[in-house]
Amino acid sequence: MPMADIRILTFDCDGVLFDTETANKAFYNHILAQFDRPPMTEEAFAHAQMHTVDQAMANLFPDAQTYQKAQQYRKQTGYEPFIPYMAMAPDLIDVLERYRPCLSLAVATNRSDTMNRVLEVHGIAEYFDLVVTALDVEHPKPHPEPLTRVLAHFRAAPREMVYVGDSPLDAQSAKAAGVYFVAYGNASISGDYHIGRLSDLETILNPRTGRLKAYGG
Repeated sequence: MPMADIRILTFDCDGVLFDTETANKAFYNHILAQFDRPPMTEEAFAHAQMHTVDQAMANLFPDAQTYQKAQQYRKQTGYEPFIPYMAMAPDLIDVLERYRPCLSLAVATNRSDTMNRVLEVHGIAEYFDLVVTALDVEHPKPHPEPLTRVLAHFRAAPREMVYVGDSPLDAQSAKAAGVYFVAYGNASISGDYHIGRLSDLETILNPRTGRLKAYGG
């Protein structure tokens, strides 16, 4: 396969741009405690990391009445107090600065109303040309709509975009959208490429030309 010319580099948020384990566990466990529920199980946390906040809340509060009360409390509390507990990927800013001159940069996430504030608080909002959240689509990941929204915005073909994600939902969304998928920090999911840290992108995607190397497996 010849090298591809890439126009757009798109990232998932949780587990890619940021290590959100501490922040998200604190957020959901705080809500659970208000309703005298035990802390999240590992299975519930894994679900929450991949899905929308509404889906995560429905999983934690399967009773419809309690779910509505918990959702009301969540919206009143907000995620803002937990944003400082998110840890930015150590090489993220260097990567964004290297690719910014030649590529459009985007975020496609199942986060909802917290995403833009997260970028603002951590001082990286200016790097991204587009942010697509669960609020912007009818069907969040694993549906391809978040990624096809990015493609439509930039009027790009699927093979002109690279998507960096860390979950099976990310992989499914990328495959369905027809874009190149880079599996980040998760060797168990299928991808066109696998990397252990964001700076490894340079081994497959040229930051000066936007050329993508041949399929990495």
